[in-house]
Amino acid sequence: MKKIVLTFGLISGAIVSVLMMVTMPFADRIGSTKAEILGYTTIILSALMIFFGIRSYRENISGGRLTFLRGFAVGILIALVSSACYVATWEVVYYKFLPDFADKYAAGMVSKAKAAGATPEKLQKVTAEAEHFKVMYNKPAYNIAMTFLEIFPVCLLVTLLSALLLRRKSLPQPA
Repeated sequence: MKKIVLTFGLISGAIVSVLMMVTMPFADRIGSTKAEILGYTTIILSALMIFFGIRSYRENISGGRLTFLRGFAVGILIALVSSACYVATWEVVYYKFLPDFADKYAAGMVSKAKAAGATPEKLQKVTAEAEHFKVMYNKPAYNIAMTFLEIFPVCLLVTLLSALLLRRKSLPQPA
C-alpha cells in the first residue's frame, strides 16, 4: 500500500504543483474569477490520480477485492501526499515569487465590493476584512492552513466517490 500511496500521491502532487507554477504568471491577466476556475480545474485533474491509485491497489495488491473503508484509506493517504506537495509548492511560490499576493487579493476584495455597489458601511466592513486577511495570510501557519483547505476538500470528495465506485466484495465470476 505504501508504494501505491507514494507513487500516486507524488504524481498527483507533481501534476498540481507544475500546473500551479505554469498558470500563476497568467493569473493577473485572466482575472481572479477565471484564475480560480483554472486553479480548481488543475486540482480536479490531479485528484484523478486518487481514483487510479485506489484502482491500482484493488487490482494489484488486494486481489480484485476492495472494501469502501480500505479504498477510502488508500485514497485519503494519496490525497494527503498530494495536498502536502500543493502546500509546499505554494509556500515557495508565495514567499519567493509572489510576496504581494495578499495585497493584490485584498485589493481585489475591495474592488469587487465597489463594483457591486456596496454601501459605505459594507465597503468599510470589506476593507477591514481585507486588511485582516493580509495580516493573517502573512503568518505561515495560517497561510499553510488556508492553502491546505483549497485542495483537501476536493481530494476528499474524489476519495469518497472513488472508494464508493471501486469497492468490490468478491471477484467477478466468469460467464
